[in-house]
Amino acid sequence: MVTLPSLYISHGSPMTALQPGRVRERLSGLAAALPRPRAIVIATAHWLSAQPQVGGAQAPKTVHDFFGFPPALYEIRYPAPGAPTLAARVVELISQAGLAATLDSWHGLDHGAWVPLRLLYPEADIPVVPISIQHAQGPAHHLALGRALAPLREDGVLVIGSGSITHNLGDLRMGYGAEREAPYVRPFVDWVEQRLAAGELEALLDYRRQAPFAQRAHPTDEHLLPLFVALGAAGPHPRAQRIEAGVDHGILAMDIYRFEG
Repeated sequence: MVTLPSLYISHGSPMTALQPGRVRERLSGLAAALPRPRAIVIATAHWLSAQPQVGGAQAPKTVHDFFGFPPALYEIRYPAPGAPTLAARVVELISQAGLAATLDSWHGLDHGAWVPLRLLYPEADIPVVPISIQHAQGPAHHLALGRALAPLREDGVLVIGSGSITHNLGDLRMGYGAEREAPYVRPFVDWVEQRLAAGELEALLDYRRQAPFAQRAHPTDEHLLPLFVALGAAGPHPRAQRIEAGVDHGILAMDIYRFEG
């Protein structure tokens, strides 16, 4: 079986589901270029827990974990099947890596999962297993979490981290937009691309001190932590390909990364 890459996807606002812009083209092209996975394991910035949790629902519900958006957004369903047997294996792999993991047989797919998956695989016919993010545990923990998942790629499983390469929703009120991009976005995303290209892992793990405008780009960690899951899942010597997909609202860079090990 062909070994799959791992992916980091900036999922943007929930409105990406209705107004995908350049992301639709990027994700549909990526899906066409990849071998079809037998299942997907996705770590999402919108499922937060103290320790890793793995979704083992037979038929995960589409969770609309937001408010104040157009009614059409709440009507969307992504009825992908679950994969309880795979979920149990994921728990085992994470536990073997020394990270306490538990199975959640009821957890559904939040918008960090179903928004990008709907653009990647609109037929919703590939089983999906979601994984939580530990927002208090930092990049090194999530790199280890991703490395625990690396064997799945050799078994036809696509490992995805879903977050946002920049994520400061407080700046929505600052008047940024298509004609006025926040000044910290480009320096931060360029720094990440350069460190990934150079394989400078220690700098990436220390991004909050070393990256330009890190605190402004990420007041909290949870939307960048899935990057480290995807990076870890690519193995000890990952090669990174940046797929640029624009900047939404002048603040949300929509970069996608494909990692090969």
